[in-house]
Amino acid sequence: MDGTRNRRFRAGPLLPAVVVVCAGALLAGCSGSGSKDSPSPAPSSTSVTTGAAPTVSNQLQDDYEQVVKNVLPSVVQITTDSGLGSGIVYDTKGDIVTNAHVVGDSTTFKVTLATGKSTLDASLVGTYSADDLAVIRLKNPPAHLKPASFGDSSKVAVGQITLAMGNPLGLSSSVTEGIVSAVGRTVNEGGGGGGGGGGATISDMVQTSASINPGNSGGALVNLSSQVIGIPTLAATDPDLGNSAAPGIGFAIPVSTVTDIAGQLIQNGKVTSSNRAALGVTVRTVLGSDFQPTGVAVVAVTPGQAAAEAGLKPGDIITRLDGTDVTDTASLSTALASFKPGDRTTVTYERDGSTKTVNVTLSQLQG
Repeated sequence: MDGTRNRRFRAGPLLPAVVVVCAGALLAGCSGSGSKDSPSPAPSSTSVTTGAAPTVSNQLQDDYEQVVKNVLPSVVQITTDSGLGSGIVYDTKGDIVTNAHVVGDSTTFKVTLATGKSTLDASLVGTYSADDLAVIRLKNPPAHLKPASFGDSSKVAVGQITLAMGNPLGLSSSVTEGIVSAVGRTVNEGGGGGGGGGGATISDMVQTSASINPGNSGGALVNLSSQVIGIPTLAATDPDLGNSAAPGIGFAIPVSTVTDIAGQLIQNGKVTSSNRAALGVTVRTVLGSDFQPTGVAVVAVTPGQAAAEAGLKPGDIITRLDGTDVTDTASLSTALASFKPGDRTTVTYERDGSTKTVNVTLSQLQG
């Protein structure tokens, strides 16, 4: 496991269209005036010479400023009937990639560019909820539209400095900074994402310490080469803190997934090759006598898919996949996320009071 099993994750919620902006939070006192470690004042007889501050390299600051200048014009604000989110300009034709949970059930949108000078109309191209991605298209893209530059997932490394750009809390063109904390995370959104993205299980996610707040979803996680390396999508929540956000733990969909899925949606209006493994079943969670989840019941089996070929039937209760316990629909999705179409594995299930194990060749998740 990747150490996240005791934490919950939520898709970045849409910001309500009407926002009450709170007063700025007070900063905690940090002068250290009462600290026993504070240095003693200099004797009155000591003269202090003031002069120019030591020369310090401003390269990192210059890099930050340049990245913001390069990328921010490619980050837009998306307004739907239910709230606000962010998006990234994908090409000069006006295609914009964002999260499926930002799009929700809407088919028409209002898009505000980073310049903020005008609001443009857009319509839905397609969504793919399994990876929480969607593409919308501007009806009349302006000539000055600036597509983002997309990076290489294989070059994303722990410790890299990252900037998250979007419209958190309705504050357009905001930027937060952090580092890549981990790569290759498999995270389940749970059911609270809203719209098209709730419940998606996404693999190979980039974990970042850059703050991801409501309204950041669909925006850009970028490196210091001004390349998008992911789409900020999830914020961790801690049950021990009343499910409030866990600071410094956010997740972004990797750029390789973003460009693959967006390209298919733009070309076909749907995903034709998901590269994700599936059993080809419709399932629901089963509760035991103690009202705790104990497995998933097969509701329907897709003809020609893995489960049907292996002999699974409606009414079977799946309890394990490749030796991993399956207690609910989320755990089944998480277990499948580590496989590719065509991989062989085993499924353990219960039928008529008997436990059986069968070999399966996994199918491709349909778009």
